[in-house]
Amino acid sequence: MTGTAARYLYLTRHGEALPDESGLTEAGCRQAELLGKRLHKVPLTAIHHGPLNRAEQTARIIGDQLDGVPLRCSEVAGDYVPYLPTREELPPEAADAWMEFLAQLTAEEREQGPGLAPAALARFTGPVSGDVPRHELLVTHNFLVGWLVRAALGAPNWRWLGINHANAALTVIRYAPDRPPAMLLFNDTGHLPVELRWTGFPQELHV
Repeated sequence: MTGTAARYLYLTRHGEALPDESGLTEAGCRQAELLGKRLHKVPLTAIHHGPLNRAEQTARIIGDQLDGVPLRCSEVAGDYVPYLPTREELPPEAADAWMEFLAQLTAEEREQGPGLAPAALARFTGPVSGDVPRHELLVTHNFLVGWLVRAALGAPNWRWLGINHANAALTVIRYAPDRPPAMLLFNDTGHLPVELRWTGFPQELHV
């Protein structure tokens, strides 16, 4: 009888992007290379990435540092708003700022999320069938990282807001049978030199 085993989900945001977001900067390429070197000994079975070039390029550079790990493009790993809260759901002190932020996003970003975000949870989270633990890397975008972290912590749907992830930082979530998800790492930049850390973060949040 087939059992269930733990899934280890390695999450990263793409490397630093060019101003027009068409690809990576030189720093972003270096960030991806260093993350790949860090993951070299992890028994990854796949590198999943979103369809946008900055995510695909990051995944490809990471893959170049590994030994034959397949790259798999997935629409549900893309850049979209995972959940649109009502004002009533949000903390009163943050509601105005967050509603203004959400209103500035494109219609495409806002409309895709309701279908893609639940599919991302179904595709990338939870224990796996079989007796062998699975290790997978997901190269994605800031919003989806926040959505998956929120879900792992059992936080309300709106709580993806305010969870920021630096470019090429590493988050690891373990989904083991018969226990809640465990955050093993969050936003770890130990593989990056100081000058390559915290890109993609507002300056006031650099620490």
